[in-house]
Formats: sequence, C-alpha cells, structure tokens
Amino acid sequence: MDEQKPIHPEVVEKNIHLLHQGFVNWASLAMGKPPALGDFRWTDDLILATWYMAEHGRVPANGLEYKVGRSGGGFDRLDLKFRPESEWIAPETAVNLTLPLNRRSDEAGELAQRITIGLPFYGGGMSYGSVSEQVMLSRARAAQAWQTFTCTGEGGYPPALLPYKDHIITQVATGMFGVREETIQQARIVEFKYAQGAKPGLGGHLLGDKSTTSVAQLRESVPWVSLFSPFPFHSVYSVEDHRKHVDWIKAINPDAVVSVKVSTPHDVDMVAVGSYYAGAHIVHLDGSYGGTGAAPEIAKKNIAMPI
Repeated sequence: MDEQKPIHPEVVEKNIHLLHQGFVNWASLAMGKPPALGDFRWTDDLILATWYMAEHGRVPANGLEYKVGRSGGGFDRLDLKFRPESEWIAPETAVNLTLPLNRRSDEAGELAQRITIGLPFYGGGMSYGSVSEQVMLSRARAAQAWQTFTCTGEGGYPPALLPYKDHIITQVATGMFGVREETIQQARIVEFKYAQGAKPGLGGHLLGDKSTTSVAQLRESVPWVSLFSPFPFHSVYSVEDHRKHVDWIKAINPDAVVSVKVSTPHDVDMVAVGSYYAGAHIVHLDGSYGGTGAAPEIAKKNIAMPI
C-alpha cells in the first residue's frame, strides 16, 4: 500500500480526543445523560456504566445500573433442568470435551489436515476495527490457552496475532479487506464468509469513526471513511464457482482446512450439501441475532432462523 499522507491534527483531535472526553464526562453524569443514548436492551445507564468501568477499572458509584440493562437478567435468569442426582457423573470422572473439526477425505481418499480442538466451540469473527487490537490479542491468548481457535473477521490479519497463528482462523469476506496470500499460508483454518446470521443479505459494515489510520492501512482503504462490503462474492453464483474459491485456498495453502460460513435460510440443508461437494471441510452455520453491533434491528430479528 502506498504511504498515506498524515492526517491533519484537527481531524485526529475530533475523532479521538473529543469523542473520548465526551464519554468520560457523560459517564461521570457531570452533564446529565445524553437524550438519544441507548435502546430497548442497552440502556443509557448500561452504556455509560460500561464506559466508566473500562476507564476506571471499578463499578460506578454514581448510581448507574451496570449489570443487565433491560435484558430481564439474561443468563442469570435462566432456569436449568438437571438430571436426578442418582444419574450425575462422579466429580472425579474425566470428561472428553475435544471435537474434531475435519472428518472428510479428499479426492485421493486421503484425509486433509486433522484438527481437534480442546473444547466444543471456537471464537467467531470479530474484525480489527469493529474491535481493538487488544481485544483480538485477548481472544487469541484465550484460544491458545483453551486449545481452540478465534477468527480474525473480515478486517485483515494484524501482525500482532502472528505468535498465536496456530489458533487463528483468517477470514475471506466479500470486501476482501486485508486478504493476502501470506496470511492464508500461515493459517491452519481459512473461512469464507458468504453470509452473516445477524444481517444476511446486507454485507459487512464499518462506520467511519472506527476506520482509524491503522485500521484503514490493514484494510487498504481510506482513513475515517465508512466501509461497506457487498453482500455476495460477485465471482460466486454456483456450486462450481464456490469450488473454485475452495481450490484457490488449497492452491495457496494445501494444508489449510477450509470453513464456509453461511446463514440459515429455509434451504440451508442444500447450502450445506453444496459446500460439501465444493470441497469445504467445515460448514459454519450462523444463526440469527449474532454478536454484531452494526446490523439494523429489523435484520437481526427478522431474517435468519435461530439455531
């Protein structure tokens, strides 16, 4: 990428210092509560309290509600159904939580790289820009500690994650932001994001205030400009096109396990079958809601099916 001209200090001040100071002052309630902050779940109190705790490292003492917002209690309110005590597993019994991620053979009848994770879950895609590098590093360290994986999302592969490359899934999405052969060669798992459960049909969103100079450099874009990924890969309109995508990854990194992230339309079974015949090793079904903050409410709650 060509060297960019330095950003004018006033622009940096506008996008960093003033925004930061505004939230600090709001969280102290020195200026009262902003009139347009919060929604039906994330209340103004909860947003300000979260900022306060991140800034000061302690819970707010000014009366802000910092626990559940309007979630009604969230996981703390779940009713759990247990088996009779006579059927409980003894505490000293070892329980195997490992999960093999690839169980298929290639055309020659040979198994592709076998990857087994230590827990039956891995971290979904959160891109650089939607979250900070510190958050990505925290997730990578946790994945390494638990012998599982975390995904870069569609914002590229920050160099700071390289020490954890054995536990990183690199994502190729429709915007192709930060996609490089070098990072594909370093990845044990490469994920194509064809759709996102929280907003299928809309593509990725990164608003301008989050597209800082470092984020834009990694994504090879312009700082402080909003980025919108197209919904489809315009090179993929059939299973045969999809197979070319998978073959492209295998040509760059023959050992890579290829994952395909799709949403949950009514014919998701046929989507999964098509991905299998295209050569994918993992079919990642992404249900409704999801973890994104960029999706409109109408999309998150009314398009994809829950899992």
